[in-house]
Amino acid sequence: MKPLGWWLMLVGLLRLASVWFGFFDIWALRLAVFSKTTMTDVHGRTFGVWTFLTCTLCFLCAFNLDNKPLYTATFLSFIYAFGHFLTEYFIYHTMAIANLTTVGIFAGTSIVWMLLQWNAHQPRNDLKVE
Repeated sequence: MKPLGWWLMLVGLLRLASVWFGFFDIWALRLAVFSKTTMTDVHGRTFGVWTFLTCTLCFLCAFNLDNKPLYTATFLSFIYAFGHFLTEYFIYHTMAIANLTTVGIFAGTSIVWMLLQWNAHQPRNDLKVE
């Protein structure tokens, strides 16, 4: 597996922790992410389902880096997630800067790395028919 694939597996595993917190330990999710607001169990489960979807994308993409539509969907999941957390911090004020920083490190690294590798995982077609 290529280094980007290993990275996506790590991020996916970390996201699984958020899924667990969303479904079974809402207090930990609030503490780790949305520390400046109240959360209900429904909010936690909704966040858990959304995060489970992005986690699944990470795992699928890690093993299929040459699949451009899947790569694009995974990349966009990082853009959407980071955008969501930026609005939660800057507009809705539901996150502390420390929590945004943690999210930013993982999302930002993933976005930059996937952009740098955008064309590196294309299937090669070196056989030319003349």
